Amino acid sequence: MGVKTVSSRWQTWLLGGVLLLALTAAPAQQRRPSRREPAKTKAQLERERRNNLRRIQEASRILEQTKQQKQSTLGQLNALKEKITVQQQVIKSTSSELRYINTGVQKTTTNVQLTKAELDRLKAEYAQLIYASAKTANSYNRIMFLFASDSFNEFMRRLRYVRQYSEARRQQVSGILRTQQELSQQLTNLTEQRQQKSSLLSNQLSERRSLQTMKVQQDQVVQQLSQKEQQLQKELAQRQQAVRKLDNLIAQRVREEIARAARAAAARAAAKAAAAKAAAERAERSDATAAERTTARREAAEAAEAADAAANTSTSRVTLTPETAELSSSFAENRGRLLWPVARGFISQPFGRHPHPVLKNVTVDNRGVDIQTSAGEPVRAIFDGKVLTVANIAGMNNVVMVQHGEYFTVYAKLRSVNVAEGQQVKMRQPIGTVSTNAEGTTELQFQVWKNSTNLNPEQWIGRK
Repeated sequence: MGVKTVSSRWQTWLLGGVLLLALTAAPAQQRRPSRREPAKTKAQLERERRNNLRRIQEASRILEQTKQQKQSTLGQLNALKEKITVQQQVIKSTSSELRYINTGVQKTTTNVQLTKAELDRLKAEYAQLIYASAKTANSYNRIMFLFASDSFNEFMRRLRYVRQYSEARRQQVSGILRTQQELSQQLTNLTEQRQQKSSLLSNQLSERRSLQTMKVQQDQVVQQLSQKEQQLQKELAQRQQAVRKLDNLIAQRVREEIARAARAAAARAAAKAAAAKAAAERAERSDATAAERTTARREAAEAAEAADAAANTSTSRVTLTPETAELSSSFAENRGRLLWPVARGFISQPFGRHPHPVLKNVTVDNRGVDIQTSAGEPVRAIFDGKVLTVANIAGMNNVVMVQHGEYFTVYAKLRSVNVAEGQQVKMRQPIGTVSTNAEGTTELQFQVWKNSTNLNPEQWIGRK
């Protein structure tokens, strides 16, 4: 009878061992951790959306300012175009966010199903362990199981098995609790994702309605402006005349600066040649060695030759000193990252040749970019430099030209000026305020030059 009891208990423990092996060999791939979309990409979309909403608010403020004149203007049209462009970007960003959320919802739903299945499996296995353990629930049975060993080695193996069996039960309970927590978190995430999706869908619907309203307003403004063709033609002619005057001023000041820098370089070379010649003469009169006199004569000849070359060489670029060369190089290295000349606003007219926004078959040639902004907006230097020119041109109001080595930045249509010619300025330093025209449009004309070459400012200033 005792033999049968031990044998029965051995079968029970053997069943538990099989379950233990099944637990340890359970496929790990059934537990799939919840995957999330890259946070960086989603965060970038959210930042882009917030930035676009800020730009829309800026354009709305500028649009309201131009509406105070109670008539349609190019300033209104430009502000509406900016709002429409940014609104389209907002809708595009929202659509991208919705795609991420849809993907996340699908993955989270799949993970929830897998986690539920995993939880059911763990519970079933734990129930089998409890059933097997119930047959040997008391310590007497465990002791009998251990002392029924035929050898000491078998006793140690059975002892390790009993410990592993207890540890397996503990791990199984821990696994169930952990899986329940994971399932709860996944269900919470799923609820949040669905709520976010619903909110974004509502926002997108509102944004599309807003876009449609803006397009209707744009069509109305274009229609009203089309009825003022003669006035627009007159304004365009006045602008072209002002642009020519500004071009002439810039060209003249660049030529003068090139000539001045060349004269200064020639003067430095002449002074160096004179010093070298005097050193050679002193060496001839002194007790210098023949080698020292030869070296002094050679240096004097080379300095005289360099001075002649500097005096007789015509150049189309600014001759740089070591200091201005460093400034020029630093300006060039910051291409695409330079400061905007105003803190708020948008580019209302791009660089180069482009069709007139209203007049048909009319092309506008812009030497820089027009930046439309709010009334009284401060204008700031985009980089360290020296004020080369302060002038006033009809149609361009006050003009400030700042030199950065062989680069020049031009700020036109200023109402007031805070700097003087020859003054050194630092980046971000206020140089004036933007003027507002009779139609209520506040617009800065901004240009970038390298010597006598006109550059596209949009390739130099950073993104807002």
